[in-house]
Amino acid sequence: MDAAERKQAVLSVAFRYLDTYRELLQEEGERSNSFPKELYLCAVQELSRYPELVEDVLKLQRWTEILHCPSDEEKESRKKQVRPLFRHFRRIDACLQPREAFRGSDEIFCRVYTPDHSYVTIRSRLSCRVGEILALVREKLQYSEDQPVLPGNLILVAVTSAGEKAVFRPSDEAVFTTLGVNTHLFTCEPSELDSLLPLPEEIHWTPGDSKLHDMSAEEVANQLVAFDWELFSCVHEVEFVCYVFHGEQSRWRPLNLELVLQRCSEVQHWVATEILQCQSLPKRVQLLRKFIKIAALCKQQQDLLSFLAVVLGLDNPAVSRLRLTWEGLPGKFRKQFQQFESVADPSRNHKSYRDLITSLRPPLIPFTPLLLKDLTFLHESCKTFHGELVNFEKMVSPFTFTMDTETSPSHLQTKAYVRQLQVIDNQNLLFDMSCKLEPKDT
Repeated sequence: MDAAERKQAVLSVAFRYLDTYRELLQEEGERSNSFPKELYLCAVQELSRYPELVEDVLKLQRWTEILHCPSDEEKESRKKQVRPLFRHFRRIDACLQPREAFRGSDEIFCRVYTPDHSYVTIRSRLSCRVGEILALVREKLQYSEDQPVLPGNLILVAVTSAGEKAVFRPSDEAVFTTLGVNTHLFTCEPSELDSLLPLPEEIHWTPGDSKLHDMSAEEVANQLVAFDWELFSCVHEVEFVCYVFHGEQSRWRPLNLELVLQRCSEVQHWVATEILQCQSLPKRVQLLRKFIKIAALCKQQQDLLSFLAVVLGLDNPAVSRLRLTWEGLPGKFRKQFQQFESVADPSRNHKSYRDLITSLRPPLIPFTPLLLKDLTFLHESCKTFHGELVNFEKMVSPFTFTMDTETSPSHLQTKAYVRQLQVIDNQNLLFDMSCKLEPKDT
């Protein structure tokens, strides 16, 4: 390869980078334009020696113009992305509307609780720092009638339904999408940290019949698959890289990918919650059958995310210990579930799952936690640099997805239910519920 060919190869990599990161670079504005501009100036200086670079230089010039002066259509698209969403984060969202990708500049409404479980509602950018969130909270508390004394030094804490606490640093960014299913933000003074408790609705439960009894397995499975496609199609491929490189201060936060991971956990706990809230043994057996059928339909539609999430939910210790419930399941369903369990078996580096995914043709939704595990292994086991050279073989994307899918028509009630799952994610509480249904001595 002569000098001109080497330079063209470098520019080819640069064009691929610009094409992949285009939306994210445009969102950053002027700050992102320095790299293509400097590269363009260097390439122009080489034209007299390497005239064969002229087409690449012209292409690079167009890229600097695109990033510096986007078209009217791109301006309108960017305007939509940075426009305040004016909606509560997570479940208070307009659940029947198609999901759109989150960007760091998007604005949301979010509740931040105080130790006495009162709260203030703030409007914040998704990417803002904890210090900015605390400044907004302080401003709200300053004008609150319920806060006679202005608090001193405030900290921001994530409190789970099990009472576990995580204190954020003032420099932490984009904390909203990192919250667990039933995790809430609290603010308090450092001396009040030990007094923080989960919200009452997170630690108490009410027995009752599941809404699932009135829905067909086909309807629920179709809506699970449709929603997973919406969530997964919002994930920019760069988010996978950002997630893996997180420990190395990645440039962009994987906001949409974090929501996909949250959804996986949510579906697992939803399965356990629905079964353990059901007091009637025959109805619990019916729910088991329905969930196994839902898992089969998700697998059939190549949504491995919900498929394995449902299987893992049925494998929850609080559910798997229900001997009387499982004995009431027909042999056909028990055998089918055993086959599903073998796919979830992690032995031999998840061989059964890998055999399954190899046999499928796109489009499909992979089990995202395992995909990230593979990418993390690839990152940690392979050097990014060999001396001063970049290991490009490592940087080649090991997966390709097609996101297009057609959703089956179904009732709006089922759609709203699937997109706003009410779950219990406190494992101790789930186990207590299980023991009340079938005590240990039965």
